[in-house]
Amino acid sequence: MHIKKGDTVVKITGKDAGKVGKVLGAIPKSNKVIVEGVNMLTKHKKASQKVQQGGIIHQEGPVDASNVMYYCNKDKQGVRIKHKVLENGQKVRICAKCGEVLD
Repeated sequence: MHIKKGDTVVKITGKDAGKVGKVLGAIPKSNKVIVEGVNMLTKHKKASQKVQQGGIIHQEGPVDASNVMYYCNKDKQGVRIKHKVLENGQKVRICAKCGEVLD
């Protein structure tokens, strides 16, 4: 997967296209990510011991990783990511547009 937890991404398709948010979690098995403020779902929760007050709760749903791009703060847009192995053997991600090291 090209996206990791904590990355800033931009949604490129669907109803939330153009929204920028931070990745809250990654699900590599199903190739999905959960992005802050994108794909908001409405859940109806019943009051229980864990949740004292029930009601309607809004939370983020998973989005396919192919529908988001890494957001480069230097370029102020979504960019592709390249992978490169440095001389010391460390594998890093690099912004394909400006060459900035992401890891």
